[in-house]
Amino acid sequence: MSVDWKQRPEGGGRIGAWTMRMVGRYGGRPLARLLLYPISLYFLLRRGPERRASIDFLGRALGRPATLLDGARHVHAFASTILDRVFLLDGEERRFRIEVSGLEALAAKVDEGRGVLLFGSHLGSFEVMRVLSRKRPGLKLRVVLDKAHSKAVTQVLDALAPEIAAGVIDAGQDGPALMLQIQQAASEGALVALLVDRALPGQRAVRVPFFGAPARFPLAPWQMAAVLRLPVMLGFGLYLGGNRYRLAFEEFSDGIDLPRGRRDEALATLIERYAGRLEHHARHAPYNWFNFYDFWHVDEHEQAPHAAPAGVPSGAPAGGLPGPVRGAAAGLGAGRPR
Repeated sequence: MSVDWKQRPEGGGRIGAWTMRMVGRYGGRPLARLLLYPISLYFLLRRGPERRASIDFLGRALGRPATLLDGARHVHAFASTILDRVFLLDGEERRFRIEVSGLEALAAKVDEGRGVLLFGSHLGSFEVMRVLSRKRPGLKLRVVLDKAHSKAVTQVLDALAPEIAAGVIDAGQDGPALMLQIQQAASEGALVALLVDRALPGQRAVRVPFFGAPARFPLAPWQMAAVLRLPVMLGFGLYLGGNRYRLAFEEFSDGIDLPRGRRDEALATLIERYAGRLEHHARHAPYNWFNFYDFWHVDEHEQAPHAAPAGVPSGAPAGGLPGPVRGAAAGLGAGRPR
């Protein structure tokens, strides 16, 4: 992700977010969806970098040159999932047809009581994942998100579902504090969900094949999983159009173990496996891709998988945490989902 894209302003702002909430809650979903067409057209025309990134990605995913109409469909799908968050977090799941696969495998891991990491992405709706806490009352769900990013939308959603908002782990805090909160949640048997597809500027990453070209994926989530030795599940909440969603859960690892002397190679292999699953789902639901920037951008400050944070020797204790934990924590603090 480029620094310029990271600094682009949030579209719509607080007034726009609250307006959509009020129209959705009191005018109904059909009326609110009508407003999505002019909104989508406005952003398609006004947000040039996002439009170009959309058409570039769709060209890769569709296997043909993408058109402006494809870009419009892409933006509309994104707007639809944002609107649907209002209803999903307001306890209105009955409005939707949500297909679920892999839930038995996820439940089995959670029932072991040692905590589970659920790795998601900016493919589809992450909010659909969060309704799991209502579908399974005993489930402890903790979601890792940056509260300071996309403030307007976040404040609206938090007001709708304060009990879910209370379970959010703030990705904007410093790395060691974030790592300890995740570790604490896991020790309580929680399902800890986080997005692992974006590598931010300055964040340690590894490049692996993705849609035919090398793309950067962050290292920190995988280092953390290896340190905590927790099961890893993948989760995809795909928007199928209208009021239909598909929740797909996949087993990935029962506990990541990085062999001595081959840590870099093992990490790259894990991330390449993950990128393969992400590409699989993105090909089947290309308009669910909500990374509206040049995903294949190469950061000149990219670091090798084994590199430690500046000033901290690789493997050396720092700040009360072992070296590998500190390295993963530093990376987690740098990665803030949008």
